[in-house]
Amino acid sequence: MLPLVGSFAGWKGDFQGFFLGLAANNSKAYFEAHRRQYEQDVKAPMLALLAALEPEFGPARLSRPNRDIRFSHDKSPYKTNVYADARSGGYVALDADGLVAAGGRYMLDGPQLQRLRQAIASAESGEQLVAIVANLSLKGYEIHGEELKRVPPPFPADHPRGRLLRHKRVIYSKRWEIGPWIATAEAGKRVAQAWRDGQDLNTWLAARLDG
Repeated sequence: MLPLVGSFAGWKGDFQGFFLGLAANNSKAYFEAHRRQYEQDVKAPMLALLAALEPEFGPARLSRPNRDIRFSHDKSPYKTNVYADARSGGYVALDADGLVAAGGRYMLDGPQLQRLRQAIASAESGEQLVAIVANLSLKGYEIHGEELKRVPPPFPADHPRGRLLRHKRVIYSKRWEIGPWIATAEAGKRVAQAWRDGQDLNTWLAARLDG
């Protein structure tokens, strides 16, 4: 396993207290009163983690704490987690209960979805994806994206990769409940390994969806 570089040493502050308090009082008043706690205990360690991961996985974009409430019935102004996604396809999120590492493609436009389905239906590329997904499952990752009840047309209902054809996105993830390890560099090692484990999937998706 390649070592992480940089100064990431885990989340040592009371990030759980911040998130639990925000969940109980999701308001600008609470956030502003606890902004320093957010900056020190939540945001700063996440930025350190992203800096440590960047040499291997490239730059990542950190989420804003504010929610986009324009089209949501839930008008709570702040997110009760912090997350980031890397250009290489990796995703990491932290909340009061756990740490998540994931990858794959979450948002697909219409043409990308059609290209995904054609690649799944094709024998060679489809079997490659089957093997990649099976390998991730064996390593303990959950696979997400199967949202359709039926195989979409024009593919036959009994297609051998019908389950994958019912996916509208392809994502893998693993979640760990918070433990003492979160305050150590072990947290970064778990994320790094999860992103390495997903490189075959991200490469497969990029080759067929981008361009």
